[in-house]
This record gives sequence, C-alpha cells and structure tokens, in this order.
Amino acid sequence: MRTLYRASRVHTLSHAPVGEWVLVDGRHVQRTGTGPPPGADRVVDLPGATIIPGFIDSHIHLTGTGIHLAEPEASEARSAAKLLDVTRSLAAGRAEPLFVHGYDETHWERSELPTLAELDAAASIPVLLVRIDGHAALANSAALEAAGLGEARGLERDSSGSPTGLVTQEASERLRRWFSERLSRGDIQGFQLRAAALAASRGVTSVHEMSIPKERGLRDLETLLEHRELLPVDVVTYLATTDIPQAIDLRFPRVGGDLAIDGSIGARTAQLTSPYEDGDGTGAAYLDGDALPEFLHAAHNAELQVGIHAIGDAAIERLLQAWERVHATLDSRGRRHFRARRHRVEHFEMPTQVQIERAAMLGLAVSIQPAFDAEWGHPGALYDRRLGWDRAGAMNPFRTLLDRGIEVGAGSDSPITPLDPFAGIAALGGHHDVDQRLGRAEAVRLFTSGSANLAHQEEKKGRLTPGAHADFAAYDADPMEVPSIEELRPILTVSLGREVFAS
Repeated sequence: MRTLYRASRVHTLSHAPVGEWVLVDGRHVQRTGTGPPPGADRVVDLPGATIIPGFIDSHIHLTGTGIHLAEPEASEARSAAKLLDVTRSLAAGRAEPLFVHGYDETHWERSELPTLAELDAAASIPVLLVRIDGHAALANSAALEAAGLGEARGLERDSSGSPTGLVTQEASERLRRWFSERLSRGDIQGFQLRAAALAASRGVTSVHEMSIPKERGLRDLETLLEHRELLPVDVVTYLATTDIPQAIDLRFPRVGGDLAIDGSIGARTAQLTSPYEDGDGTGAAYLDGDALPEFLHAAHNAELQVGIHAIGDAAIERLLQAWERVHATLDSRGRRHFRARRHRVEHFEMPTQVQIERAAMLGLAVSIQPAFDAEWGHPGALYDRRLGWDRAGAMNPFRTLLDRGIEVGAGSDSPITPLDPFAGIAALGGHHDVDQRLGRAEAVRLFTSGSANLAHQEEKKGRLTPGAHADFAAYDADPMEVPSIEELRPILTVSLGREVFAS
C-alpha cells in the first residue's frame, strides 16, 4: 500500500534537500517532492509540520534503559542518605533481588558513598545500585555473598581487608551478571520494549544495540533477536565479545561494539597516561598485552567490522597501536578494504591531536555521545574534578574529528544519558569549547546520516531518498530552525513504514 505524507516542509538531508511530501510504498520511500503530489492509497495530512529523517542512536543498551525507566529514583537522589532512602523504599516488601541504576555522587553536596553497614541496614535482600556510567556499583552483603565474588578484581576493601560495598571492573561485571540471570525472558522483553517505545516517542527510528554478555549473558541478546521484528524501532546489534566464531554463528557482520579496553572517568577506571587528580592510579586496562591486537587481526581477517570502547588517552593509544600493527601487515589493496570496513571506536573522549590524525589515517570511525560533555564536561564538573582542566578542557573534540575527515555518528549510551537525540544535538551546539561546537544542521546529520554510515546503512537510512527505508518523524516546529530544541517532540514517528508513535 502506498501512503502519502504531506507536510509544510520535508528535510531530506539529500539531493533536492527540501520537499513538501513523502510517498511511502510499504517499508520504503518511493520518492519525495514539491508541488502536486502523486496518487496514493492513503493520505496523511500534517499541516504546518516539518518532516526529517528518523534519528539513529548509535550506542544504546535497551535492557538497561528499560531497567532504568522502571525505577529511576536513584538518579534523583542528591545525597547518600537519599540514596539509602530510595533503597529502603524499593526493597520494602520485596522478595526478589533489587537492581537499580543511576546514582551519581558527583551531583551530591558531599560525595561520600554509603558504607556497607548502611547498605545492609537499608535492605536484607540482595541489592545492587549501579552508578550512572555503569562502571561502578554499590552492593550490600547479601549481594556480595550471593554472587560469590571471592577475590575478584575490583572488589574494594578497607584497611582491615573488609569489603566496603563498592565494586568496579570484574566484580561489578559478575554482580550485574548474577542479577541479570534472575530476570525472566518476559522481564527482559518488557524492558526492551519499554526502551524502544521511548525511542520512538523521541523521533528515533533505529538504534545500535550494544550487547554485553559479560554483564547480561547471551540470553539477553537471544531474547532481543526473538522479538526484534516486533519492536517499534529497527535494531542493529553489536556483540561485545572476543568470541569471533560466536558472532559469525549469529550471522553478524560485526563484533565488539561496547567491548571495553578501559572503563569510565566517573569510576576512575578509564585508562590514563597520567594519574587521576582526585584518586590513585591511572585506571584499568582490559585486553592488555597481545590480546587486543590478536583479536583485532582475527576479526578483521574474518571480514567483520569491529567496535571497541576506549575513553582514556592511554586506552586510545593502545587501540591505535594495535590497529596499526594490523594495518602494517596489509598490502595496498588490503589497506583500502581496511578503510572501507569502518572499524569503530566508541566514545573516544580523550584523544590527542596526534591520535586523531592517526585514527583518520587508518580510516577509523567514531561513535560519540555528545550529552557526556553537557553532563560532565564543563568547568567544575566531573571531568574537571577527575582530570584537571588541562586534560578535561581538551576532551570530546567533535569539530576536530569532523574537520580531519573522520566518519562520526552519535548516540546517547542510554541509560547513561537520556535517550533523547535533541539533548545530544543541543550538547553539540553548546560544547564547553566554543571552537568545537557544531551548527544545528551538522548536529542533526550526526544523529541521522552519520550514525547510518557507522553501520554501513547509508543506502537505506539517514536520508529520505528513493529506495531508502521509510524512517522519519514529523514535528510541529522545524528542528532546523526553532531556537530551543530540548523540549521538541514528534507528533508522528514512522519506522520501516510503520506509524509507531503519534501524539
């Protein structure tokens, strides 16, 4: 069936950049244009509205987003006492373990975390309170005992050798895995559907799901694959594993994604070349030694696109050196194929100018999360406290990445920051460094065609052209021109030709 959508303006982000209507045939755009529209089986009039291509979130965790949406109270706590109140309230009368995401002690007046004794007093059932960045968590004794952590790396202990309740690295991963394994398939489906529905209500028509088996097990991904076609948004899946045969068996043309070689700045586990300003050490290194280059070489030879999470400058250096080792083994034809693969770096927050040049020379693509800068990147905020302004002020150089010819797409890393592309677009326009800010149209392109390019979907997504997927959203104000976009919401979202949201 052919459906005609008529609006006041259509931004195609392609040739003939502005039109007045979109003709959809099934799942695809048949054509766009101005003037008298063609005939159609159905007409949808959107007077005064503006249509733009659907947004693509290049980095999201659907189940984690659903869990956060179900119980968001931790993110609203502004002290250790309030976080404990939230824990008591949610645990009251509950028999099953409690998993809550979202606390951020850097927004508290005093950043001291609850003690293990206080966590134990708040709840007798196993409780895991995950920090906003997902790389640290607080667990009570019942959770620590149930997960059987032993001497797992990242289990913090006090001077007497007793656990404090704070976990990072392997200890955090194992605790999250223990909690995730207690979810039913129905629970997982519900969380994923809730997240996908929120995405559609924000004008998002496609997401890049970052599945992390270490934290959620393979069942989480299997559940997603079972009902992916029923979700209101299209889903591209990345599997954070070094098990290349597993990715091939699942018929994925890609592997990795949020496969971490370091942690986060908030948890002080991002790998740095110099120590943290407000803590000991230089962070954590995962897949160190020859493990990283050997994995990258094998994955590239298997003709897979590879994605790697790297935030700190030392982690970025390790990743670039590993890719350069692979690149050096290739002949000129192989190097062209290497560039065409668009191997991804997720986050890429602390690159030096030299590292940016090396990434550009290799043809690496970068998935950025602009809202990180809005949330933590300004003077006095988290990055400044952890790193000092000399380092923090140079972070997330979005303009420089584009100027150096790097392929860039954008996402939210939801539930780390809200699943809202307009928040990311506003962050791109309000970067802490005025020289790194992007104009509105540039920012919109990163969340549409830029993210499409990251997943090799430029022929089908990110632009409204004949043969492309019918992915778009209509707004009662023009997103390219309205002064403030933070509160702008679609009146209609169409994904793969399906009307998945209407206000």
